[in-house]
Amino acid sequence: MFANSLTNRKQLIKQALATLSLSQLPLSNLQAASKPQLHYPAKAKSVIFCYMSGGVSHVDSFDPKPKLNKYHGKPMPGKVLKTQFDNNGNIMASPWKTSRYGQSGLEMTNLFPEIAKHADDIAIVRSMTSKFSEHAQGNFYMHTGFPFLGHPSAGAWLNYGLGSENSNLPGNIVLKNNSGMPHGGVSIFGNGYLPATTQGSFIDLANKSPIFNIKPKDSIEDQQKSLELIYQMDRLFADKIADRMDVHSMVNNMETAFQMQSTIPELVNLEQETEATKKLYCLDHNKDYVANYGKQCLVARRLVERGVRFIELTCASAYGKQSANPWDQHGNIKKDHGLMAEQVDAPIAGLIKDLKSRGLLDSTLIIFTGEFGRTPFSQGSNGRDHNPYGFSLWMAGGGVKGGRVLGATDELGYHATENVSTIYDLWATVLHQMGLNHEKL
Repeated sequence: MFANSLTNRKQLIKQALATLSLSQLPLSNLQAASKPQLHYPAKAKSVIFCYMSGGVSHVDSFDPKPKLNKYHGKPMPGKVLKTQFDNNGNIMASPWKTSRYGQSGLEMTNLFPEIAKHADDIAIVRSMTSKFSEHAQGNFYMHTGFPFLGHPSAGAWLNYGLGSENSNLPGNIVLKNNSGMPHGGVSIFGNGYLPATTQGSFIDLANKSPIFNIKPKDSIEDQQKSLELIYQMDRLFADKIADRMDVHSMVNNMETAFQMQSTIPELVNLEQETEATKKLYCLDHNKDYVANYGKQCLVARRLVERGVRFIELTCASAYGKQSANPWDQHGNIKKDHGLMAEQVDAPIAGLIKDLKSRGLLDSTLIIFTGEFGRTPFSQGSNGRDHNPYGFSLWMAGGGVKGGRVLGATDELGYHATENVSTIYDLWATVLHQMGLNHEKL
């Protein structure tokens, strides 16, 4: 068997070498060869997903509840469902003050004072729900619609349906900067059963080499010869099998990796940005966790300018714990939620302002959410447990009308009660804004 396999491999290489001159199609054209078939006129071209792993407390941010102040310290009325740790206390008032912001009078707390200045640009959904209250399941569910690995992420679906506008960069990119991996690991950004070209590609902005092995050992000419040979061999192999998708996807991945050698160093070189822009994104901030998140936001804008479809931003821990789920405050929520909000508030506000000034906000959909919310009652003395029964997210740009609220939770913020929304509703809406019908896709 081994001898036959070796003979077949030699024959395959011989055939490939004999047909090298027959190929006139550059590999870089493979990904750009087909245009997406839109179902609707697209209102957005790119998505920036600001993911708050761990679960932002909606009752302390975008869904303030006056009744929490009124009933502070009293037992919850009605049935309290099982929580992650079942260490439930009484109703707990928010330590943040509530105000109305913008001409729209959008109501939120002062946990995110800079984002609040853009109230007229954001639309808050206060009736989100999830089926899972554990982090790994919640992360998978938010990204893929399923609580376990093996299914494509939203970024993969977008790239499958729309293709790439830039053959020199992956269409689905996850940015990191000294940040841990959310519970569930790399599979929450994966392609599942879709082509490998649609999976999330990681760029770690904290490293000198943001992508491992980005600097080649071989010359450009030698790499081109190797890629051409591999392409010919894979094409011969693909002609013999029924499902060619995986083979062509592998070739496309190698070609993209080849192009990234020159595009990634230029992408992450922020010296060409003005000092005013760097300041807007807080790159000069005296706290690293703020400056690092600002760098993610600025690189996200640069990726949008280069036609990348889906960009996900990740949070680091601002208080030295919970690196995988830094928004997970089961205790000391005032201090630690405050530090986490400080990390993302001004950089995201800068991103909105910058996109708007460049005429890019209309075509870029920003999404801000965690995997679930937090309870209106305390865990222990000063924390909140997980709450998947009703929480908030917001969107801006990409054809979304700002200064609005969709849905509502009950008077204590425990359960969604009006226009109850699911993860499926979220991603169906995103696909719609991108010009795709999720059922037809």
